[in-house]
Amino acid sequence: MEFTELADYAIPAGTLTEWIPSVGPHAATPALAGWQPDDRPTSYVHEAHLRHSHASPRRGSESWLGAAFEIDGPLDKPAFRRAVLAWIDRHESMRSHASIDEPSGQLSRVTAAKGAIDIWQVEQEPCAQSDEVFDHLQYLFDEYTSPLAWPAYAFVTLEPLEPTRPSGEHNRITVFFAADHSIIDGFSTALVAHEISVLYAEAKDGRPADLFEAGSYLDFGVSERRIHAELEHTHDAVVAWKEFLDDGDGEFPAFPLDIGQPNSPTTPQGGLSAWILDAERADALSVACRKTGNSLFAGLLAALAVAGAELSGTTEFRTISPVHTRDQPQWVSSLGWFVGLCPLAFDLADADSFASIVAKASDQVNRTKPLARVPLDRVFKALGTSATPRFVVSFMDVRFAPMADHWHEWNARALRSKHYDHDVYLWINRTPRGLNIAARYPNTETATANVHQYVGALRRILDEVVDTGSATLPEHGLRGHPIGTAPIGPIPTDQ
Repeated sequence: MEFTELADYAIPAGTLTEWIPSVGPHAATPALAGWQPDDRPTSYVHEAHLRHSHASPRRGSESWLGAAFEIDGPLDKPAFRRAVLAWIDRHESMRSHASIDEPSGQLSRVTAAKGAIDIWQVEQEPCAQSDEVFDHLQYLFDEYTSPLAWPAYAFVTLEPLEPTRPSGEHNRITVFFAADHSIIDGFSTALVAHEISVLYAEAKDGRPADLFEAGSYLDFGVSERRIHAELEHTHDAVVAWKEFLDDGDGEFPAFPLDIGQPNSPTTPQGGLSAWILDAERADALSVACRKTGNSLFAGLLAALAVAGAELSGTTEFRTISPVHTRDQPQWVSSLGWFVGLCPLAFDLADADSFASIVAKASDQVNRTKPLARVPLDRVFKALGTSATPRFVVSFMDVRFAPMADHWHEWNARALRSKHYDHDVYLWINRTPRGLNIAARYPNTETATANVHQYVGALRRILDEVVDTGSATLPEHGLRGHPIGTAPIGPIPTDQ
């Protein structure tokens, strides 16, 4: 599944219907109407996001993730309504709202019971131009998915004006979904298409959805705070992060190439999405990495490090990487922000083969991945410091997400809102179609050129490893080799 902005998704002209949750007058019974106080705390990352949103001039707008996918038409609106309501009842986080009282800074929560939610169904006039549809969706998701208000999410269906399939077949209906990042993460977006599709089929045709039970993200927040209520300076995570930050003069790593001067705060970032390996070649790369005793992720980090060394002349590779914290079975199907961060740093200077670089990357991943279970905000509190991510590399293998084989048929895509920061994020996803890389970066001429160059170098290095089992490093020497002659030797094939 690709991960792009809404502007990169092909949207036809058509008729939009908004499906907006509501609590109160439309509750099933008077006893269910309204919110109930809930003393469960947020997760640490949710609280940090709320406080940042309060302090930001954007006040929580444009911080959403989402998904777009197709279902068979014509749209059965009563069935779709029942599907969305069943989905909301399934996920307690969609029936809950956390807020911060600005004068006191006090955090509180209210939650609605199952059955307390209804749907405002808002049907728009037909849009004759696809640009009108895009503008409406972009405005709705940017302005109405704020973590500072409930609901922080919305569904929209699009019924196209013109046929989207060969003669004799019904039009496909596009479903759009967006939610503030405080209540979903990247893996959550991969779950939405499957769950809504099967719940719609159940409501429409009576086919059982057969979904696994989903734990509540609210309960995850309780567990997380209990485990990490006290964090000493001697804790492994605190020690490791302090060392990592000290090595960077108190800052997180930056992208290895120049990205220019910061833009105006109102200039959105640029982005790209590219399929860098098809499924067969992604399998070949994975096998090559496993033959060294290491993972595909380690091989990708090694290739990123080689690309950075080749283009920048610097042999040390430094980044931070998100790691999921779904460490219990009840969280596997849950929607929430189940993500921690781990620091990654290794040097290529003494490497004599690509396999040795993969091993270095693997050693770092194995050492620092457990640190992601400790919320970074707790680490910052223990250290009395803070830092802002500047270069982030994310990897997810979503081949085994429910019904992932149908994503291409459904025209499914994960979506993200616009961003305005001076940073570079890379998302590498392994899907049934192969390996996709997405990036966002400052919309400067320098950043655009250098990020594209970096991704191009990565692509060439991965192709070379798949094709030959080796890669060369023409721009920087290793182990004393003159520039242009350092070998990145073959990955062993006899292990």
